Amino acid sequence: MNAFLWIVAGVLAAVFLLAGAMKLSRTPQQLAASGLGWAEDFGAGLVKLIGALEVLAAFGLILPPLAGVAEVLAPVAATGLAVLMAGAAVTHGRRREFQMITVNVVLLALAAVVAWGRFGPHAF
Repeated sequence: MNAFLWIVAGVLAAVFLLAGAMKLSRTPQQLAASGLGWAEDFGAGLVKLIGALEVLAAFGLILPPLAGVAEVLAPVAATGLAVLMAGAAVTHGRRREFQMITVNVVLLALAAVVAWGRFGPHAF
């Protein structure tokens, strides 16, 4: 189970590192042009904040357990990503972007599995 949780955390970290970096490096208009229409509904500062949270959570999933320091940050980061994905699903639902909700729910479920495993029976 430990290896499974590491794999899921690694996949989540890669996805959110890329997604967060994209939000940090582009304007809301550029994001909207690339298919993220929701970005135009939010201010540039909020889009950057979401991107920063995604990048920080990606690092939080992997680096603390690897370093053996503050390992509780991994399930905290996973919980934060689950909450972020719940908010994303609500936003996409309001915009009637139902395909994106599926992506959000899958990422939420993966983050919840990591949080459950690392807070519970398979803590570091």
